[in-house]
Amino acid sequence: MKFIHDLIRSFFNETVDKGLSRVYHDKYIENLFEMVPAGKKVGIINLVEVLMRAVQGSPISRPLGSHLQFSPWDKLLFNPVHLFRFPIEENIKIDTSVTIGKNRKKPLTLSIPIIIAAMSFGGALSKRAKMALAKGASLSGTATNTGEAGLLPEEREEAKLLIGQYNRGGWLNSPEKYKRLDAIEIQLGQGAQGSSPQRTKAENIGEDYREVFELASGEDAVIHSRLPGINNKEDFIQLVRKLKDETEVPVGLKIAASHHLEKELAIALEAEVDFVTLDGAEGGTHGGAPTLQDDLGLPTLFAISRAAKFFSKKDVFKKINIIAAGGLVTPGQMLKAMALGADAVYIGTAAVMALISEQVVESVPFKPPTSMVVYSGKMTDQLDIDTGAQNLHNFLQACVKEMEMVAVSIGKTALSEIDKSDLCCLDPFLAKATGIKLGYVSDEEQEIFFKETYPF
Repeated sequence: MKFIHDLIRSFFNETVDKGLSRVYHDKYIENLFEMVPAGKKVGIINLVEVLMRAVQGSPISRPLGSHLQFSPWDKLLFNPVHLFRFPIEENIKIDTSVTIGKNRKKPLTLSIPIIIAAMSFGGALSKRAKMALAKGASLSGTATNTGEAGLLPEEREEAKLLIGQYNRGGWLNSPEKYKRLDAIEIQLGQGAQGSSPQRTKAENIGEDYREVFELASGEDAVIHSRLPGINNKEDFIQLVRKLKDETEVPVGLKIAASHHLEKELAIALEAEVDFVTLDGAEGGTHGGAPTLQDDLGLPTLFAISRAAKFFSKKDVFKKINIIAAGGLVTPGQMLKAMALGADAVYIGTAAVMALISEQVVESVPFKPPTSMVVYSGKMTDQLDIDTGAQNLHNFLQACVKEMEMVAVSIGKTALSEIDKSDLCCLDPFLAKATGIKLGYVSDEEQEIFFKETYPF
């Protein structure tokens, strides 16, 4: 045994010695080490994507959205209280519920302010994954979202509360389908792709996919850049009013957040939507071009802050609900989005990761965990629906409990009561942009500090 150990040790020692010797003696231009500074200059992710584009000759599709973190959530901190306002006593229950579309005959009331984001069957996830997400959401008293898809019967059956997307593919846009929903979200765009058109080739569409989407044999599934028949703001306004007249549930709008935000929201107000879903630049997707993911949109943090300010100026803040989406992973990030003005948040990537959870051992190290949940994955039949649903439920409950702990510490009895006054900011430019007090100085010194130090 010692002989084998010494042999292996000697082999690796000699190999490393030779490798280092080559690094010392080879000219830099011929040196393998040249990959290190090149990789650092370009970035390892960009380097691999350069090679993929060069080989494939077409836009590449990156799963799960941008790796960049645009929203500086770590620059915001909650303010615990002790005497100025007292913490909440431990025997008092924190209210975690939220109602979307209070003025509708059938508003959407959730037990928790975390909703499962729009991830479509077929276009993104497998049937078993959609069923597990719906079941886990139902266990937690919250809703899940169909994504840009048709109405999947199994998802509708498992979901006590189902938000459906009136979408650019047209697959959920008939009354017999959208009248079975608990809320309607008109999908005009998303953070990870904007309003870019998408196509799933017929050869990648299985029979169950084809049936739900009502596609003919050999027909591709196409998501258009705009809703068919909606070519100006008057068309959109008429669509909202039509859906509100035909149903009793909340009717809202989903857009990719952008610098044109206030102009978009003005039209949404004119249409009298019940809620607006703002998908920040950090939004995820099953697959999309890196340029759309990394170089398009407005970060979630700024989108929520600006929307809340705009709605306050128009005197409709909290009358029209804001749902935040895009890159929200931790309970702290979710609660900060709510403090900035969101009534609820969507989670997608985090929800899928929680769903897979302990079942990851079934796929790694030879297959990625996503192979168990994406429609085209090779291991979708191995996802245990009940286990996945329970793990998602556990994750949601843990998140909400951590949010409750913050509420107790800052002296608030409901998550919906938490606002910007419960935050302080560590960055002067962010403080100025969001209206959150800068943590460097006292409240009384804020104005003087900005005038003397940052007169912008």
